[in-house]
Amino acid sequence: MTRTDVAGPSTRPTALGGYEDWPVYLASHRHEADSPERRDLADILGVPAIASRLSYTTHRETEHDGVITSSLSWQLGFGPRTAAWFVRPAQVTGPLPAVLALHCHGGIKFYGAERLVALQNQPGQPAGIPPLEIRASLYGGRALATWLAQQGFAVLAHDAFMWGSRRFVLDPLPRRAATAVDGQQALWREAGVEPSAQQRYDAAAAVHEETVAKAAALMGTTIAGTVAHDDLAALEILATLPGVDRDRIACLGFSGGGGRALMLAALSPVIRSYVVTCMMTTFASLLPAYLDAHSWLLHSPGLAKLGDWPDLATRSPARVLVQYAMADALFPEQGMRDAHARLSRQLPRGLYTGSFWPEPHVFTPAMQEEAAAFLATSLQPRHRINSPLPDRTRTDS
Repeated sequence: MTRTDVAGPSTRPTALGGYEDWPVYLASHRHEADSPERRDLADILGVPAIASRLSYTTHRETEHDGVITSSLSWQLGFGPRTAAWFVRPAQVTGPLPAVLALHCHGGIKFYGAERLVALQNQPGQPAGIPPLEIRASLYGGRALATWLAQQGFAVLAHDAFMWGSRRFVLDPLPRRAATAVDGQQALWREAGVEPSAQQRYDAAAAVHEETVAKAAALMGTTIAGTVAHDDLAALEILATLPGVDRDRIACLGFSGGGGRALMLAALSPVIRSYVVTCMMTTFASLLPAYLDAHSWLLHSPGLAKLGDWPDLATRSPARVLVQYAMADALFPEQGMRDAHARLSRQLPRGLYTGSFWPEPHVFTPAMQEEAAAFLATSLQPRHRINSPLPDRTRTDS
């Protein structure tokens, strides 16, 4: 028998490249929630505890277009270092309302929060254009975090688990990912396409997400729970940044980022308001035709024991705006309308606002402007909020 006949650990590529320390960390770090509701959710998701003594490093700052953009990073308890960008209005010292801007899934994991931030020729930043492409196709061409800072918010945008600086090392490729990439390479050759390093990575990462979900299940966690860990850590960092009013912190996200916003608000009492864009439906509406339209961020084993997707909003006292896109190919219209009806019944008038837009799966400038206005109102100093927010439900009949 030759050596190639034996497939042992030394000859099989790792499926956890860059995250070999993930299992050890999980074994001794579980999230400590401050209420039974948050504890139940954290347990179902398997949210790891945030490492103690979490601190950040500022690498560089630039001022342009009326904002100051700071490049930050921090080291979590496992995996590679997190890259992030803190954007705030120039010539303003605070205290400012703050927003944690959560990037979408987008099918692109090579890049993370860059899609939300306007970077001005900063050394060491990626020179490729995919962040601009995804910004143009999904965000109306706007760098969302930068634009929000121009509206008067202090904004932090960070790479989440599996994206950007927190992506897995897929070189050499794990076997299952390698098989998928071989097939994609054949299609590229047939089409005369020379793929970039980013395209090759994202083709592998799309398949690898399934492998990561398997690994998470073996360790008693989930992809959504590990992403929530990264978001909770970023929220902790945001509260310590200069000029941030700790009593006025929100989060928002589009698509997968909207799902992250919902989870984060349900897990943390720090979130005072949040926006979920193009990421609200009922579980039943996904069966049977829409299951493959979504990533593991939406499909967490055991989550249905706690209720339906809109029920997560009832676990938070924060004000929430949910934006529904009626031409969204990823969600059936009835599922969105059922979720809206459920939220309207379960949450008081002052806590829930739902708006319906005749759009596909996008976060248009008009939707962003509604979100910013909602956050500005709901993050006013507490003594200035004298009445519930008006019902701004939009219908497209």
